[in-house]
Amino acid sequence: MLRFTDILNESKAGKNLHLEHIEDEIINHGVDGGRAAINFLRSLRDMLSGSARSSVRMTVKWDGAPAIFTGIDPSDGKFFVAKKSVFNVNPKLYKSDAEIDADLSGTLNSKFKVALAELSKLGIKNVLQGDLMYTDDIEEKTIEGTKYLTFQPNTIVYAVPVDSELGKTMSKSKIGIVFHTTYEGKSLPDMKAKFGADVSKLNKTSSVWLDDATYKDVSGTATFNAKETEAITAILSNVGKTFQRINAPMLRNFIKLQESLTGNLIGASLKTFTNTKVRQGEPVKNPKKHALDYATHVQKHFDKMIDKVKTPAAKDKYKKQQREYVREFRKHASNLGNIVLFQNLMIDAKMQIVRKLNSVKGLTDTFIRTANGYKVTNPEGYVAIDRVQGNAVKLVDRMEFSFNNFTALKAWDK
Repeated sequence: MLRFTDILNESKAGKNLHLEHIEDEIINHGVDGGRAAINFLRSLRDMLSGSARSSVRMTVKWDGAPAIFTGIDPSDGKFFVAKKSVFNVNPKLYKSDAEIDADLSGTLNSKFKVALAELSKLGIKNVLQGDLMYTDDIEEKTIEGTKYLTFQPNTIVYAVPVDSELGKTMSKSKIGIVFHTTYEGKSLPDMKAKFGADVSKLNKTSSVWLDDATYKDVSGTATFNAKETEAITAILSNVGKTFQRINAPMLRNFIKLQESLTGNLIGASLKTFTNTKVRQGEPVKNPKKHALDYATHVQKHFDKMIDKVKTPAAKDKYKKQQREYVREFRKHASNLGNIVLFQNLMIDAKMQIVRKLNSVKGLTDTFIRTANGYKVTNPEGYVAIDRVQGNAVKLVDRMEFSFNNFTALKAWDK
């Protein structure tokens, strides 16, 4: 049986470059992924029901940018900051302002220079990954009558009351960062990701505000009552029943077909089709129809490819692929209907958890910026981490965050 640890290690050699939505694990890894996802949600239910046996811990998914990797290069013992290229065969590390000037310009240049100067004070012994929240772009704004310190690294505007203790701490700092992943290994290319970051042993300095992303229920109210526990248990029971109806060999073949959709064919994938619905704010209400419509989506994608190419040979090539893919995917329509129903039920259970976690006030208030001012929104989402296996999946309200992501004014729209 494939464990979540194996799944993690199969992806980018254990590098934390992309977290998957929990409902997509069945498409990513077949029945083993589906089974592991069910167990994840059961553990989250147990955690929120007050069970001390839960093997899952929760972190907040901050909407920061850019991702920053920082720590000690094992090859020479020198401190560095880096982008995601840190784990390339020829890693690109910044150990001096001159190296930053040679590679980066504009805002990224200034932000990485601040990161190099300030994060070096923390005494990091290994390699940590974090989301940059702000440097010199923290601003004071009045929103709905309250004076806030605000920062907007990406889509979400984070706001902290100016006169709060956190506000006073942030106003003294030169950089804000949330660490969420630790890397261990004898060389950078060989490092493996461990979700979570222990920041308790890092040096304290007033010029750096940092957090470890751990979900903090300071009020003690993020727990399911008996009625809520019963409701999510009923959903998970239906998840299990639907899971049993999925034909495992057909699912394996379906995943192989999906994996063959690479390059300019990626737009024909099921994930692309589903994400199109998410971006339009259209939840999948009819799994059977969604499964049948998928073959039509594949056909239309190939129609676009055929229209783009000029030569008869190229057109014939895509027409042949179109016939083959559409024929194969139509064979999977019935089983795919059960898979999509499984995903929908997983989303229902996930949202019970997300809404409960959202009910507790976080470290900051969160808004999105619109043409008409500021609108209250929830955090981007959460990351559930298995304490035993060390792997993670994300729990995001895709309808809300994706809508915000495509309609809200971003940091670069200022």
